[in-house]
Amino acid sequence: MKHLIAPSILAADFGKIYEEVEMLNQSAADWVHVDVMDGSFVPNISFGFPVIKAIKKKSKLPLDVHLMIDAPERYLNEFKEAGADVLTVHLEACTHLHRTIQQIKELGMKAGVALNPHTNIDLVSDVIEDLDLVCLMSVNPGFGGQKFIYNTIPKTIKLKALIETRNAPTKIEIDGGVGLQNAEKLLQSGADVLVAGSAVFKAEDPIETISKLKSIGKDIYMV
Repeated sequence: MKHLIAPSILAADFGKIYEEVEMLNQSAADWVHVDVMDGSFVPNISFGFPVIKAIKKKSKLPLDVHLMIDAPERYLNEFKEAGADVLTVHLEACTHLHRTIQQIKELGMKAGVALNPHTNIDLVSDVIEDLDLVCLMSVNPGFGGQKFIYNTIPKTIKLKALIETRNAPTKIEIDGGVGLQNAEKLLQSGADVLVAGSAVFKAEDPIETISKLKSIGKDIYMV
């Protein structure tokens, strides 16, 4: 299957958010990535339900909502009502991860689990068959525009091997510092979904950049 591109709306110009979403509608993007931060799990605050609802109203693309919040199980239904199609929680923030995954799926959303850069991918092995998505953070979560952490490459290869061994349907998403400079390497390592924020919204021609990211080939090899 062709890889997916999920521009991160956190990097958009919120003074013209509807225009930015409309630009994504006209592009080759597959999802809109929405980062929700609470100022507790990560040292930053982004936005909540009213903004997500506004984005959903304008977007023709599925919303890929990434919760960087403590105890996300408190708000699963509210994020469903706000318009989330894919809902990703952090392994580090969930005491009862399996239960949370099941609750997300029962609400009709695809379920994802995100791992911080220091978190070993072996920790998702017990739930890998239940997941639609594993999001590998390739920067420390909380702020956009950070430098890509290259240890993400071997982690992606290891995670891909786990998924294939277990014959799981799980997609691998890479989030943080992704752009034209490393997209091909990530896809070759096993990534299925690329989240690109600054690389898209700070580009001179965002639509062209998305098209280039989407057109990169995907002949997987071990690096």
